[in-house]
Amino acid sequence: MMLEIRHLSAGYGERRIVDDVLLHVAEGEVVTIIGHNGAGKSTLIKAVFNLVPWRSGEVLLDGASVLPLAPNRILASGIAYIPQNRSVFPRLTVDENLRMGGYLLADPMLLRQRVSRAKELFPILADRGDQLAGTLSGGEQRMLEIARALLMDPKLLMLDEPSIGLAPRMVDAVFATVRLLRDQGKAVLMVEQNVNKALAASDRGYVMELGQIRLEDRAQNLIGDPRVARLYMGRR
Repeated sequence: MMLEIRHLSAGYGERRIVDDVLLHVAEGEVVTIIGHNGAGKSTLIKAVFNLVPWRSGEVLLDGASVLPLAPNRILASGIAYIPQNRSVFPRLTVDENLRMGGYLLADPMLLRQRVSRAKELFPILADRGDQLAGTLSGGEQRMLEIARALLMDPKLLMLDEPSIGLAPRMVDAVFATVRLLRDQGKAVLMVEQNVNKALAASDRGYVMELGQIRLEDRAQNLIGDPRVARLYMGRR
């Protein structure tokens, strides 16, 4: 497996939010984590990116541990993370935002090539290079965030609530992008509240409750599964 999370526990202070989680993502696979608010989904992927203190367990990328690494080194090793809240630099142009995504690249020619490749993937950005990122719509900003994350050519892209606050048309565009990334060989680990659309774009899914994984299955099997309703909606 490309990404392996083994018995990971993490939290803040004395509070353990993620408890003994086992999860894996294969190369070229889309995996979605669903669960009610407060289940620990966002904390889990933040812990993978070393943004939340971890207590125990392992996170392995291609067999090598990334837990001792700072976030910038995790990015360099092949994991990119896009947070739930907007992370574009609003007073920089689209092109400047894209170049910021490659700040770890020492080769200017390689940076230009990857910016060009990102614009091919997101044509709307190619037409907005000189536009301030803060003036883009919410969906366009999300596309810019994904494009910027791809500048480091990550093996795995982690998305935290990528559809939150977007118009329905842009929600569909985001999930179409996720499928396109999978077709290009990227792995995606996604936290999402839009359960059916996220699972429809995924290969497998996990359901979290109270910081633990309660259910894992093929994504298509989870759509409409009464066990998901019980766990996700808290129905007993």
